Amino acid sequence: MTEPQQQAAAEFAAEVAYWRKKRKVSQRKLAADMGFDASYVSKMEGSQTKPTADFAQRADGRLQAGGAIIAKWQAYEATKADTGGPARLSATPSTGGSALVVEQDEARLDYDGTRYTLTMRRKLRNTGDQPVTRYLIRISVDRYPEDPALSNAHYREHPLTWDILALTAHCAGEPMAQDVKLDRDATKEVWLLFENPEGRFPLYPGESVWIEYSYHVPDTHWGRWFQRAVRLPTEHLLVELRFPTALDPVVWGTETSMTAEASPLRTAPTRREESGVRIFRWETATPDLHARYRLEWRLRARQESPNTTRELT
Repeated sequence: MTEPQQQAAAEFAAEVAYWRKKRKVSQRKLAADMGFDASYVSKMEGSQTKPTADFAQRADGRLQAGGAIIAKWQAYEATKADTGGPARLSATPSTGGSALVVEQDEARLDYDGTRYTLTMRRKLRNTGDQPVTRYLIRISVDRYPEDPALSNAHYREHPLTWDILALTAHCAGEPMAQDVKLDRDATKEVWLLFENPEGRFPLYPGESVWIEYSYHVPDTHWGRWFQRAVRLPTEHLLVELRFPTALDPVVWGTETSMTAEASPLRTAPTRREESGVRIFRWETATPDLHARYRLEWRLRARQESPNTTRELT
């Protein structure tokens, strides 16, 4: 390695050691938690092996470093590329030769007292070697998660239909065609196509683009918590919930990963008031792949039935 690379690698190793000691985790335990050989962390902290994106992401998530370890890895990669710019997360190409990274994931939920409106914006980057021509989304609701029989009966009588959802999607301002993959009473899956009757606009390798989709769900079909499942490598995740102030809402959250049970969010949602609306905002950098972040709420000015839910991925 060149001298700048050696310095950056040493700083990466020091950052890992700092957060590991801060969290009071042994090298052996950290390696086991991340799925590495028992001596791997020791070698990494001793600068006997080169920093990798996989190690940086896993260590940052396990040690709750808030992106600090990722930043040191990016600095190390920048010295290799000699570009001066930060390195970026990458994804393993799928069978089709395309691979997506979510640079920015923004979810906004608005409640008007009878209906929820969800607006999702994602900035996607194609890190593969083939064009991306479609993107899968999933909408699933569960009114009574503690009573599956009751929930199933509810949706048989009151199915979540496409007419209710009124799903719309756009890519850089262009309407996206839709191809339904799954249509059940409480679950929908649909491919958003990078095309419309006017033409095609695939996402080519190395390119990034914003897509946005939105839909509506009446509160008779919706519950009191909103869950985000991280299914693609993601660089930044933001969730914003908006309720009428008159309903006196309160919000809290939990997170679950493949290696840990549900625990409180590492940072609390922020809160502000704006024109009769109470806005709760929560965000995190480089969320763990397959992690689930759930925000729950209670409308203190309203009597509600317990335990209702929905999920978006």
